[in-house]
Amino acid sequence: MNTHLPDTIDLLEKLIAHPTVSADSNLTMIAELATRLENCGARVDLFQNEGGAKANLFATLGPDQPGGVVLSGHTDVVPVTDQDWNSDPFTLHRNGNRLHGRGSCDMKGFIAAATVMAREFATLDLRKPVHFSYTYDEEVGCLGARALVPELQRCGVQPAMAIIGEPTGMRVIEGHKGCCEYTARFTGLEGHGSSPQRGVNAAEYAARYVNALLQLRGELMLRAPADSRFEPPWTTLNVGRISGGVAHNVIAGKAEVDWEMRPVQDDDAAFVKSSMARVVEQDLLPMMRAVHPSANIVTKVIGEVIGLEVMPQNAARDLVASLVGASGADVVPFGTEAGLFQQMGMSVAVCGPGLIDQAHKPDEFVSLDQLSLCLDMLQRLGRSTALTSIGS
Repeated sequence: MNTHLPDTIDLLEKLIAHPTVSADSNLTMIAELATRLENCGARVDLFQNEGGAKANLFATLGPDQPGGVVLSGHTDVVPVTDQDWNSDPFTLHRNGNRLHGRGSCDMKGFIAAATVMAREFATLDLRKPVHFSYTYDEEVGCLGARALVPELQRCGVQPAMAIIGEPTGMRVIEGHKGCCEYTARFTGLEGHGSSPQRGVNAAEYAARYVNALLQLRGELMLRAPADSRFEPPWTTLNVGRISGGVAHNVIAGKAEVDWEMRPVQDDDAAFVKSSMARVVEQDLLPMMRAVHPSANIVTKVIGEVIGLEVMPQNAARDLVASLVGASGADVVPFGTEAGLFQQMGMSVAVCGPGLIDQAHKPDEFVSLDQLSLCLDMLQRLGRSTALTSIGS
């Protein structure tokens, strides 16, 4: 086991104790991380969101110059509501080789490891900078990273590569699908359930909307690229939530549908959006407004996060593969902030401790073995930065 593992466990315990569910503030966790990095001599910048309740952290060790590596993680976690945990989700619980707690796997384990390793990085003769990027609201559309990128561009920060520490079982990931999230809101006309023809039932039209989405699934399967490496190889659609109505005998006046798609290619995203726009404008709205002219359907974009495109030349992929002893790289269907860093001109790889199958579930955990392997990777990264001037 890596000698930095005890300190990493200690910090992970503290990070899990910050209940940074996306709906809540992450400021106390960010403040703790900022203090630790500043104590290592890092230059730390905090970028608050518009309401001031959340912040991104971007810190740098080493020379103030272009190039170097970003170690990236998100501070927010998904809710524990209605999940059946065997221990307090916001208290680290050790069970043999496993460390349980919300965010242990996704992805406070990586943040703890990277922050602990900052002390060792600070002792090295770094020829290129090592950056730390800790963001808010990745789980609800990568909102923090989408706000951070223009700030970094405005400040002239130009790292050469990024390692996104999402849970991959320490496999090297060079590509993933995009993730686009939407909420469709239906406004109808309430009335007594005994006279449905006099109202516009928003819940019924929401159901028709969902049925149209599901019909697109088959068409998306047929559009899958022949050389797709994803599993499944096509763009997926998922309906996450349907709500509407107030009582059995009342025509529902309002309804909502939360849905997402994970495109394997940009054309698929455009195909889905144009198809659903036609369903709304040419089918559903005319029927609704024939009864009630003020009826409406409004679709809100929650987040449209681009995928990580597989590139023939990818210095980050090659570097991380050498650090973990991998002979190749994989692709995954889940989304990360990686595509946003790729848009900045960086080469990007995804590699971190834990398994995505444990993320978002009750009794989420990361194993001690995975944390130790992550620390090994980061130690080798530090030596590589000092000796070979990676990212030049």
